[in-house]
Amino acid sequence: MKKVEAIIKPSKLEAIKEAMVAADIPCMTISPVKGAGLQQGYTEVYRGRELKLNLLNKVKLEVVVSDENLDKLIDIIVENAHTGEHGDGKIFVYDVEDAIRIRTQERGPSAIR
Repeated sequence: MKKVEAIIKPSKLEAIKEAMVAADIPCMTISPVKGAGLQQGYTEVYRGRELKLNLLNKVKLEVVVSDENLDKLIDIIVENAHTGEHGDGKIFVYDVEDAIRIRTQERGPSAIR
């Protein structure tokens, strides 16, 4: 099992969610986050003062998948989040030692499905 964390633009979330459901990967956790990267933020004028804002709004998508679905999930995220410009995001992949479904006490890959 693998845990995939993707930091993406908020505008790309809906397309990724729809593609995941269509690919039979419906389970996910989504969190609003702020971050800085190569985009370098933007400048805004507030009350006559110029402010440099380098923490941009992003969305963190967390998904635990079986090893067989890992490449499918990564392809879905890349295809739907890619614009070719700075700020498209990052994907991180981690090993998951175990998963337990609390309701049924199932363990391992059956607990994530």
